Amino acid sequence: MSARELAMEVLTQVEQNKAYSNLQLNSALQRASLSKEDTGLATELVYGTVSRLNTLDYFLERFVAKGVKKLQPWVRNLLRLSLYQMMYLDRIPPHAVVNEAVNLAKHRGHQGISGMVNGVLRNILRNREDLIIPEGLSTAKRIALEHSHPQWLVNRWISQYGETTAEAICRANNEPPSVSVRVNITMISREEMLAEMKEAGLDAAPSALSPEGILVRSGGNMALSCWYRDGQISVQDESSMLVAGAVRPTPGMRVLDCCAAPGGKTAHMAELMNDQGEIIANDLHEHKRKLIGEQAERLGLDSIHTVTGNALELAQRYPAGSFDRILLDAPCSGLGVIRRKPDLKWTKTAEDIGEIASLQCELLDSVSSLLRVGGILVYSTCTIDPEENEGTVQHFLKTHPGFGIPENSGEEWCKLHSTAGGAGVQILPQDYHSDGFYIARLQRFS
Repeated sequence: MSARELAMEVLTQVEQNKAYSNLQLNSALQRASLSKEDTGLATELVYGTVSRLNTLDYFLERFVAKGVKKLQPWVRNLLRLSLYQMMYLDRIPPHAVVNEAVNLAKHRGHQGISGMVNGVLRNILRNREDLIIPEGLSTAKRIALEHSHPQWLVNRWISQYGETTAEAICRANNEPPSVSVRVNITMISREEMLAEMKEAGLDAAPSALSPEGILVRSGGNMALSCWYRDGQISVQDESSMLVAGAVRPTPGMRVLDCCAAPGGKTAHMAELMNDQGEIIANDLHEHKRKLIGEQAERLGLDSIHTVTGNALELAQRYPAGSFDRILLDAPCSGLGVIRRKPDLKWTKTAEDIGEIASLQCELLDSVSSLLRVGGILVYSTCTIDPEENEGTVQHFLKTHPGFGIPENSGEEWCKLHSTAGGAGVQILPQDYHSDGFYIARLQRFS
């Protein structure tokens, strides 16, 4: 199977079965045994096509006589990934794109389909100067088409952040994500790990955001490296690394991680505690609880104890005031990680956000009773929607007068916080070229 055929199959599965593109692609790549170059091309085609979906369909609509929606799903996705190459990948000659698509259509369908594919793509080639977004559109519609986002989401971000920031969010969401790793400081220092990486020929640099983070600009899949296998590093986004730093657990503390899977932040907290103390890592699903346990084992961490259950019922399971620190990394819409999961922007709705925000309020209310007086509760999400973030935290503070914002959260936190205002820090995807994240530190005073 060629890279393009694999991409076409994955895109069709994603569309027809509502599959996640990353899971579908990883599964297909494992079965296909493509070369490194073809694996890269297939990955680019899948993520790029999903990212640019509405822009591709907007232009295809001009050239497909019966309309894009009436095409068979595999034909529609073949045209999409072909147009994506023409519009966004300048290293592939356009005629090679057409020939590959026609050959694929012949192999998969009948002569009529391959003729139609050939006609559509050659017509696009002849009229490439027409592939421009028309003037006179509303700002929201222009941003939605130029940066390929659903218009309701663009409208929402404009109302929340203003036009300039909304467009910057959309632009950043289409950039390739950075590769960053967290050093397991119970085994090795960041300086030592950087030295090892550079000696191995990797282009690596210390993260400016996290003291345990390293940005890896070249080096392949870090989860396949000996450092990962031996538990010296974990693959984690820089924004996500800030969460354990905000919890600031110290050796000997008792910590509750309410929604812990897959365990990256749990393990980071255990590393910061030098594996001394206890972390109760809870997740709703048994198979996800196992993931947390596997992470802890790989990293050589014994202080993590995994449990399964609904986070809303933790208050019935543990005595009130029995934890020094609580992390609620809450279920959310995920709108801060669109760069990594482009499907999200096409599947989420405004109604979803309202329902999730309601659950977040319930969770915060429920687990807060488990924090001791003087303890710190950190609320975090990987979304950039104020309703789920600042809105949820402000609602909690209004209804829980015994809680407030800690007086001293440290220099690093204050540096981040000064860019946001409000109870927590809102990181947007364009701020540090990391995931969009929200983190709030709350202290129990009575």
